[in-house]
Amino acid sequence: MDRRKVERVADTVGDYILRRLREWGVEQIFAYPGDGINGIIAAFGRADDRPRFVQSRHEEMSAFEAVGYAKFSGQVGVCMATSGPGAIHLLNGLYDAKLDHVPVVAVVGQTERSAMGGSYQQEVDLQSLYKDVASEYLVEVNVPEQLPNAIDRAFRTALSRRAPTAVIVPSDLQTEAYSPPEHAFKQVPSSAPGLAAPTVVPDRAEIARAAEVLNAGRKVAVLVGQGARGAASEVEQIADVLGAGVAKALLGKDVLSDELPFVTGAIGLLGTRPSYELMRDCDTLLIVGSNFPYSQFLPEFGQARAVQIDIDGALIGMRYPTEVNLVGDASETLRTLLPLLSARTDRRWREKVEKDVAGWWDTMAREAMVDADPVNPMRIVWELSQRIPHNAIVAADSGSVANWYARLLRIRGDIRGSLSGTLATMGPAVPYAIGAKFAHPDRPAIALTGDGAMQMNGMAELLTITRYAERWSDRRCIVCVLHNNDLNQVTWELRAMGGTPKFEESQVLPDFSYAGFARSAGLEAITVTTPDELGPAWDQVLAADRPALLDVHCDPEVPPIPPHATLEQATSAAKAVLKGDPDAFHLISQGIRTKVQEALPGRRE
Repeated sequence: MDRRKVERVADTVGDYILRRLREWGVEQIFAYPGDGINGIIAAFGRADDRPRFVQSRHEEMSAFEAVGYAKFSGQVGVCMATSGPGAIHLLNGLYDAKLDHVPVVAVVGQTERSAMGGSYQQEVDLQSLYKDVASEYLVEVNVPEQLPNAIDRAFRTALSRRAPTAVIVPSDLQTEAYSPPEHAFKQVPSSAPGLAAPTVVPDRAEIARAAEVLNAGRKVAVLVGQGARGAASEVEQIADVLGAGVAKALLGKDVLSDELPFVTGAIGLLGTRPSYELMRDCDTLLIVGSNFPYSQFLPEFGQARAVQIDIDGALIGMRYPTEVNLVGDASETLRTLLPLLSARTDRRWREKVEKDVAGWWDTMAREAMVDADPVNPMRIVWELSQRIPHNAIVAADSGSVANWYARLLRIRGDIRGSLSGTLATMGPAVPYAIGAKFAHPDRPAIALTGDGAMQMNGMAELLTITRYAERWSDRRCIVCVLHNNDLNQVTWELRAMGGTPKFEESQVLPDFSYAGFARSAGLEAITVTTPDELGPAWDQVLAADRPALLDVHCDPEVPPIPPHATLEQATSAAKAVLKGDPDAFHLISQGIRTKVQEALPGRRE
């Protein structure tokens, strides 16, 4: 049958857009309606819920849900919004996708073509507005014949560049009859949806040079990021051959299991002491799939010879003076490199790394059990880590909760986890968890969030969870709120970076019962006010057959002290900057009691 005749089955541009999205395998679109996309909304009504219209409570949440879906599925996330304010609201989530290199396609409405340039209601210059966030591909469709090329290129670009793209569709065009491009001058056809990504392997001579560098090292450190996710087995083999320790950038936290004794955990301000010491003491560094930006946590310049592997040549060799840069697929590159490496017979470096890691987990256990008023926030994540299902998906918010997620959540099995890594925006944990549930409806999803982010936008999205829970075969979507009535991370940044006491007018949050709100929204909900209630509460919500919320009242004065800070530095800094702080004595005593755990002798099994 003639392909153009098949395409004419779609009656309108709106119908055709949804049809093309189905052909790309899109099963749901995270969206909020408005008259700027009425023609597409009408098409949804004719599409028999294919793809699903997943209605968030706010367009920003639609974008975050698309990002969460893309992060946890490996496929393109799709969001949609109306013209003007709706399109504007998508931006924060799309920037989250841009900075974390996540494939997302945004379809946005625009005022009618006849009104453009006339200062019409909700008219915004969307091409100017979106030219940065969707810099890889941005198009306004003004005639039906521009489709399907515009949609196809948006998808292929999002996948190949790992970036957000945007397609702008004026509202009047959406209701016009669809007609495909002709085989004619100044008309652009397209091919069937799909993209077979190439497997890129660097030049063999360069791989041999990398092997020479790595073989010469006595104290090898490996840093992995999210780009190493498909190469976990190869990273583990490389580390074993070289006797190396492996640190993880925050977006690569779920690449390797924390059960492996040589995995030192997260790196950076939110990271672990073993990761800090691994980088401080190594003489050779292998970076795989990471664009970790904080060079102060890498070896001193000139201390270590370094090799980097990344699929994106634009992001290679820019964080550390690397000697060999290999542009290629992480798995294939490491597989080609492995036979060229010499096995280490001297295992003293590896033994030191493993001893440090074991001691760190002992320390974390003790720090999590330090008494606080009323609950130590570290214990919240520690107790979860003891009982988390091995197929769970965890989304953490920005703020002090990110510290506890980074340091205390022990990855094992098939656990996946993520957060807003580079943008570090508030508010994505709950919508990420929703996106995760649509990516994997048969797996439990857990959102770890602070009360600031919860008040900002998380509470409303509980309604979204309730609305769509029946679509998930495993209905466990658990929100854990760290309830301390403080914008805690900024409070600590004021103290530690600005030498400023806590300013209560900006930092204190209104008290609220998140459990009460959750119950009114139809979730199971538990309020936790003592440490002994915490473990049983996690057991209860993890065993529930419906979405649930934990409202954990916790102490805002447990310090997220960086791993390189000594006890003396932490104590003197607290005394220096907390003059006039409203709860200085409790803060200093809590910090000392927590930090002193690192000085205690570690237990060994």
